[in-house]
Amino acid sequence: MVDRVRPLYYLVSPAGIPNYGDELIALTWLRHLAEVAPDADVVVDCIGPEAAEARMRGTHPRVRFLNSLWQLCVRNWSPDPARTAEAVAAAVRDPGPYPEQAPGVALLRRAEVVHLVGGGFINAIWAPFAGLLAGITTAVGLSGGRAAMTGQGLWPPAEGASGLIRSLADAFAVVDVRDAASAELLAAGPSSLSCDDVFLGLGPQLYAGADDVPDVMVSVQSLLADGDPAELLSFVAKVVDAWGADRVGLLECAPDQDREVLDAARRVLPGARSYAMAEVLADGLPVRPGQAWLTTRFHPHLVAAAGGASGVALDIRPDYYGTKHRSLTDGGSHWRLIDNFDLPERPAAGGYPPQTVQRLRTTKRAVADRVYAGR
Repeated sequence: MVDRVRPLYYLVSPAGIPNYGDELIALTWLRHLAEVAPDADVVVDCIGPEAAEARMRGTHPRVRFLNSLWQLCVRNWSPDPARTAEAVAAAVRDPGPYPEQAPGVALLRRAEVVHLVGGGFINAIWAPFAGLLAGITTAVGLSGGRAAMTGQGLWPPAEGASGLIRSLADAFAVVDVRDAASAELLAAGPSSLSCDDVFLGLGPQLYAGADDVPDVMVSVQSLLADGDPAELLSFVAKVVDAWGADRVGLLECAPDQDREVLDAARRVLPGARSYAMAEVLADGLPVRPGQAWLTTRFHPHLVAAAGGASGVALDIRPDYYGTKHRSLTDGGSHWRLIDNFDLPERPAAGGYPPQTVQRLRTTKRAVADRVYAGR
């Protein structure tokens, strides 16, 4: 049974890859728990625990990092997500065949709350990560703890897996998704659709305070893109030229995954200042009202729009990134979403109205209270 002398909160996150959005979501929840539960024990089960710990150590006074559930999914990887889910559930019930993961499973099985934090990692692209849901529901079934998911983007589902995802989600005490397609997939009510988890922690700490913020910011990627990177970069260069930018910034969001495309972007944007992921996580994103953004990535759209910047989001994969970006425009972002290489005018509509940002923060805080205060 759950040990309630000192609460144990077990967070499941894809942090440590690393990727700007995933790191930011994990940091958001650790900062929140440092505020509301500084005396609790906190475990972050993540893809890269060493990298995540190096970046997040000290964010919560009693946090530790491991990768038990993720490793159980990888060890039982299958094109059939139901097979992975069954294997992970069995391993949580009896971790004997996985002695290196047994200590983490023991923590999982006595956690008061097991919290699948937000992101878009349980879908057709990474179908076996449905095993995370199975491991969580099995653990709380054994312990009497509470399972929660927040800010989930579950679209597009793997072929034939919609019923599996719905049945596993039904065992969660708190179900919260960030887009309408995910809510429809789960047949969830309106109270289950809020927004991305980053809205919980929006504040000055996410923004750089320097005066030399670039006039135009660019964030591009090759990962998960449907098209030719060379065509994408040619388009980016034309946009920056057409927008008449005096100072251009180039944002790195996934240093290990997008190194080649970012090197090529530097060649087509000579003189652009590069912003490393580690830099913006530590010092904030360079954002100001009046600035224009062109981005394929989701979390730069969210954070920059919340900071008042104007922007164009380029949809490089409609089934995945289109859903993500539309969740922001549906929620109040004034950014334009495009899915082709027709040259867009420089945007000037701004981002989110301040009252909308405050409303979304309040909505997400209510979700956090449901997870950790049981309200």
